[in-house]
Amino acid sequence: MSTYAYSIGERSYQFIDLADVLAKASSVKSGDGLAGLSANTDEQRVAAQMLLANIPLKQFIEEPLIAPESDCVTRLLLEEQDTKAFQRIANDTVGDFRNHLLSYDMGSIELADIAQGLLPEMVAAVSKLMRNQDLILVASKCEVITRFRNTLGLKGRLATRLQPNHPTDDAKGIGASILDGLMYGCGDAVIGINPATDKVEGVKRLLSSIDELIERFEIPTQSCVLAHVTTQLEAMNQGAPVDIVFQSIAGTEAANKSFGIDLALLEEANQAALSLNRGTVGNNVMYFETGQGSCLSAQANHGIDQQTLEARAYGVARKFNPLLVNSVVGFIGPEYLYDGKQIIRAGLEDHFCGKLLGLPMGCDVCYTNHAEADQDDMDNLMTLLGVADCNFFMGVPGADDIMLNYQSTSFHDANYLRQVLNKKPAPEFEAWLQRMNITDENNLLLPVSEGHPLLAAN
Repeated sequence: MSTYAYSIGERSYQFIDLADVLAKASSVKSGDGLAGLSANTDEQRVAAQMLLANIPLKQFIEEPLIAPESDCVTRLLLEEQDTKAFQRIANDTVGDFRNHLLSYDMGSIELADIAQGLLPEMVAAVSKLMRNQDLILVASKCEVITRFRNTLGLKGRLATRLQPNHPTDDAKGIGASILDGLMYGCGDAVIGINPATDKVEGVKRLLSSIDELIERFEIPTQSCVLAHVTTQLEAMNQGAPVDIVFQSIAGTEAANKSFGIDLALLEEANQAALSLNRGTVGNNVMYFETGQGSCLSAQANHGIDQQTLEARAYGVARKFNPLLVNSVVGFIGPEYLYDGKQIIRAGLEDHFCGKLLGLPMGCDVCYTNHAEADQDDMDNLMTLLGVADCNFFMGVPGADDIMLNYQSTSFHDANYLRQVLNKKPAPEFEAWLQRMNITDENNLLLPVSEGHPLLAAN
């Protein structure tokens, strides 16, 4: 075990272990503070960051934060690491790695080449040395493309998950929200419903209704009902039209157990969805959601800071070649991310870490009503992530999820971002929007006529 210490002037700071250095080097998070992990002063934080900058990347292989003997996530991360891809940066310290990432020589091809060689702890570490603009710049250079019925993640493109939740899973209410979202040009990432109950019959009904709409209007998108993975597996066994399988995941074995999952179950679901062969242009069939604080809330954080554990969750996701991954950045509440400033920083960190690891990252830019945040904070984060080439955002009617009771982003937010950043929907979906006279050749929304075929669909 290494000794960790750093002096500033006559003051010397001692750190217990590598996990302690990472925690003390982290940006301010209320969750880390409540867990007793964060730096006590700004000077201590700077000392930890200076020390971290001089730690070799190899040390994260030699000194796992959680013993592999007791944590299957650690075993997965170490077993899946591509040692050949790691060789390009094998002699870097964390500070050297930061400089390489920010250099002109490190473009999208080079970043893709090293992605499989990176451990999540490495990318979490380097993110702690970066300003917001650094996180944005590096993430914007990453291109992660996935496919099912359309192509997501291409440069110059911005997709949305159409999220038509309803507190009673009312078919007409959900249908109205879907049509509203489609008329705003949303839904190319996925039409994804959080069901009010986790019952197989309800999930099958929702899946069938979305599938009918997609087939009827030949919409080049995919559907997902975000029930527990075991419920979705049973729905598949009963013949439900499952496109994409969803599950929330976390960065430790114990936290995933609290979700009622393990790696074997995720692989079973992945194989089951692949066997249905429902994709038309690709076969990425998994959708994962994560969030800083999930391990801590499950009392399964092993003394590790919440952002590093979030990055480890991305290591889990990477194993299954997902179509979509997103951090639900402010959803868990102010106990973990207290205010708009913390939520913005966390969103940029999450996106950077996920993209650097080779994941198709989106973000649910959101907050709960008891957080010290508002919609202006969400506008800021959404715009910053748009500049950072985030693959997709949420589209919620009025930005107010009436089933989950939190604030997110709306259908018109995607329209705003596509205008201000000159981005387009997924190419297949763009062509469909124009064919349906929803947008013109410049991707601007057209007035809706009374006779539009979608209006009769509800």
